[in-house]
Amino acid sequence: MKIGVIGSGLMGAKIGTIWAKAGHQVTFSYSRNPSKLERLARDAGAKAGTPAEAAQADVILLAVHWSRIDDVLEQVGELSGKVVINCCVPLDEENSNLVVGTTTSGAEQLAERLPHVRWVSAFNTSPSEVLFEVFEGRKTRSPRPQLIYYGDDEWAKKVARQLISDVGFEPLDTGSLRNARFVEPFAMVTAELAYSQPGGPELVYRFDRLG
Repeated sequence: MKIGVIGSGLMGAKIGTIWAKAGHQVTFSYSRNPSKLERLARDAGAKAGTPAEAAQADVILLAVHWSRIDDVLEQVGELSGKVVINCCVPLDEENSNLVVGTTTSGAEQLAERLPHVRWVSAFNTSPSEVLFEVFEGRKTRSPRPQLIYYGDDEWAKKVARQLISDVGFEPLDTGSLRNARFVEPFAMVTAELAYSQPGGPELVYRFDRLG
């Protein structure tokens, strides 16, 4: 696939690098440091470009801080019909509190703002620190750790399933975009476990049924 990564911080850089290593054509964009962006693209075997150039891809990963959403959407141009994988959690500037929920969600607000985009949410419940290790163990680890995804567009969810599998996770469908109201707070739980509790940030999860 041709994939545009909008946001080249910890999540966007690592996920985009993994997808490039998995054989996808990746364009990185949206960094405060152009030389860092060029180096990231070069090391990953990918391209660097503007958000508008990245948005020309078949699939877009939106991986920016919630406070940057307005700035990003002003730069990307027309997104109608595009599959956009949203991994944003609507956090305040200190990354300590949700600024949206629980009668709506960040994902739902984006979908209302751009109703012609094929939205699906994923990767917002995983610490970035585990991504490379999950990718390296994708052929040997069984069962794989799971990764939650959710949305209302079935084609976008199919694309997300494939790209989640490419990273090394087992995709876990948690229903409609409305469920972002509950998954986004769950992302705060995984962040608490990864960054505030003993054991370090190398945290993955699985939900299993008994019997």
